[in-house]
Amino acid sequence: MSNKPSAAFIGASWIALGAGALGYLIGLWRAEMQLNEKGYYFTVLMFGLFAVVSLQKAVRDRLENIPVTDLYYGIAWFATILSIILLVIGLWNATILPSEKGFYAFAFLLALFGAVAVQKNTRDSLQADKENRKDHPEK
Repeated sequence: MSNKPSAAFIGASWIALGAGALGYLIGLWRAEMQLNEKGYYFTVLMFGLFAVVSLQKAVRDRLENIPVTDLYYGIAWFATILSIILLVIGLWNATILPSEKGFYAFAFLLALFGAVAVQKNTRDSLQADKENRKDHPEK
């Protein structure tokens, strides 16, 4: 039995990442806010995406008995939580409509989920391919 994710799940993961990140970025592009505010929200998105991919990798490494220091593992969790807190603080204090705040929050969370799922699928696919080559060296 292969642990390779299905094409449907891989596609859904990329769609979640794309819809969340692109929706968030298009919303920022069209927003009527100062450039420094747009920069803040852009940076929070990039920080969040990096943090969740790093966290997913650290968690997976530990599950596979690949050494991960407690410091790095803690930083990955801290960065993930901090990115969410920074978004919440920014939206709480923003002078935009509540519907816009909700849009940014859900686009952000969708992008983070998509990034985790894409990272997991990538790793699962590579592992399945590696096992397949080991089981069938003629390929």
